[in-house]
Amino acid sequence: MELLAQVLVNGLLLGGLYAVMALGLALVWGVLNIVNLAHGSFIMLGAYCSWHLFHYLHVDPFLGLPLTAAVMFALGYAVQRGILNLIVRAPMFNTLLLTFGLDVVLTYLAQLAFSADFRAINPGYAGHQWHLGPLVLPAVRVAAFGAALVLTIGMWLFLLHTRLGRAIRATAQNLVAARLYGVEPRHLYAMTFAIGVALAGTAGGLYGTVSQINPYIGASLTLKSFAIAIIGGLDNPLGVLVGGLLLGIIESLTILYIGPTFVDVASFGILVLVLVVRPTGLLGRTA
Repeated sequence: MELLAQVLVNGLLLGGLYAVMALGLALVWGVLNIVNLAHGSFIMLGAYCSWHLFHYLHVDPFLGLPLTAAVMFALGYAVQRGILNLIVRAPMFNTLLLTFGLDVVLTYLAQLAFSADFRAINPGYAGHQWHLGPLVLPAVRVAAFGAALVLTIGMWLFLLHTRLGRAIRATAQNLVAARLYGVEPRHLYAMTFAIGVALAGTAGGLYGTVSQINPYIGASLTLKSFAIAIIGGLDNPLGVLVGGLLLGIIESLTILYIGPTFVDVASFGILVLVLVVRPTGLLGRTA
């Protein structure tokens, strides 16, 4: 029982990180109707941004997250206004091709800039652990989980209670009505994409504290984020949180009882099950 409890705790801590990884993808997909295949590359770039802040400027990785988010926000705004805005109302196949090409470009630019070496963000407290009875709680993973929880709830409150958040939700629900109320779509789309990229970059900073990074981690993180966004529901940040926690627990249980080889089988098996039973996601709106 102690082993099972420890595995469940590990799954929850992992799931919180998964949730914040998927938040940006779900936001961009839900509002802009763009499945951003470069999402994982933005997570990777955020991880490198945090690594450079920590390695060269000695900024604590968690205190440096706002700086990472600001850099990635500016990058996301520029990418949307300069590139993605050209195809924002185009068929989804066009957006898939463009974001796939963007993903390839960002990956190889990152390899040129940072090399293919594995790197990690290891603050002085990286080896610290807390003990809760028989359970072991790694300090860095708990901190990453806490940051992910704050970001997810903050995003939910932002969408509900701020002017920009309400405009984003209105545009996602009815673009014509939003325009009648004075919403300027091009700027709003750029802001939405920039927020999504900032969330991805923040997730990358958290990811770098618990795992190694290199320029090629993006593809797997995009797939993971895609699965979580579908499982939780595109229109509800809390649904994304539930999807991330669920996936983290399922992966941990799969490793315990079946083996690490079958982790992806279990993850995407759950995705298929949710699509069959509830296509809008666990907490998504029903028609």
